[in-house]
Amino acid sequence: MTSFFAYDEITWPEVALLPRNTPLVIPLGAGYDQLQLAAALGAPPRVGLLPALPFGWHGSALSVPDAVLGALLRNLLDSLRDDGFTQVFALTPEGLQLGLEHARIAQPVAARLQPARQQLPPAAAAGSVILFPIGHTEQHGHHLPLSTDNIIIDHISRAAAALLPQLAYSMPLMPYGVSTHRSSFAGTLNSGGRAFEDFWLAVVDALVARGFDRIYLMSGHGGNCSFLTTVVKYAGERHRRIFCATAYLHTAGPAGAAAVKAHRVSAVGGMGHAGELETSMILALRPDLTHMQRVVDETDFVATASYYMDWAEGGALVANPPWDDDTATGSYGAGSVATAAHGHIWLAAAAAEKAEHVREIHEQQRRREQRREAGYGLWGRT
Repeated sequence: MTSFFAYDEITWPEVALLPRNTPLVIPLGAGYDQLQLAAALGAPPRVGLLPALPFGWHGSALSVPDAVLGALLRNLLDSLRDDGFTQVFALTPEGLQLGLEHARIAQPVAARLQPARQQLPPAAAAGSVILFPIGHTEQHGHHLPLSTDNIIIDHISRAAAALLPQLAYSMPLMPYGVSTHRSSFAGTLNSGGRAFEDFWLAVVDALVARGFDRIYLMSGHGGNCSFLTTVVKYAGERHRRIFCATAYLHTAGPAGAAAVKAHRVSAVGGMGHAGELETSMILALRPDLTHMQRVVDETDFVATASYYMDWAEGGALVANPPWDDDTATGSYGAGSVATAAHGHIWLAAAAAEKAEHVREIHEQQRRREQRREAGYGLWGRT
């Protein structure tokens, strides 16, 4: 009898111990028959299910071209192969042309479990800021699950939309992003920078074609941020009457940073990756996935005046040194001092920060449209 486990709920040392012939599967959406999947895989003892992509394929609530989605999926599957896994597959509805060849298992989706035919975002959300929580599936030290970034940014996005239900609409979580640091610690995937950019630009194109003009790409993973900046720049050039924005992570603006400073226990260098901030947030949201007995504090980042690490990399320099220069366990920071109480405080601050961004996006679009309608500058030329 085949058993299934959630790949993203384990830690990277547990991924490192998995037999490399363990089948790993990335589903497109939900509603597949696990008995049929087990049979297609030859009835192995265990199968790892990775987080499902929520949209992107034809027939989903929001689709992009097959070639764009196929490139992103190939990179994700290659990440698993790079970790030594020999049986990696995308589980997809029938009829898609994704160029995955033998790395694809196609199944009919049970009618009772098919997503609603309604497109996302719904037409009723026109005029709202469309929030896209974009996380990643990656290692977070010995004590936090691979889903850490996903859990946190999904909560923040939904909480921000709940604060402003008439102004914002939160889309389903996208659980994959970009990681250039993969070789030292098992478990981390990589969409690939170019494929990631192409995917999100195609998403923006699809929304604009349906009349949406306010889009916020919200990242819960630092490695996504530079690539999302590129998406925003291309989107603004391609679609001149929209306001598409992103920001560096969360809890990083003036109000969020003030909340972090007011309640932190660790010194500078203690927030980092799987440090006090993220560990506190996961203790607040999913304590069942947090293994505090395994925490290893690592704060010996090679810091200089213009390049250092705390919650975000700081200083004037932008660099990308190997992670294992600074950490033996995959963590940067002091996770041992984390508390659920502080996690709740910082999550609330992060949601409020994002809600304020929503208000600003509305104001930016409103004021810019007023100028355009008035014929300001080049808009006045015929």
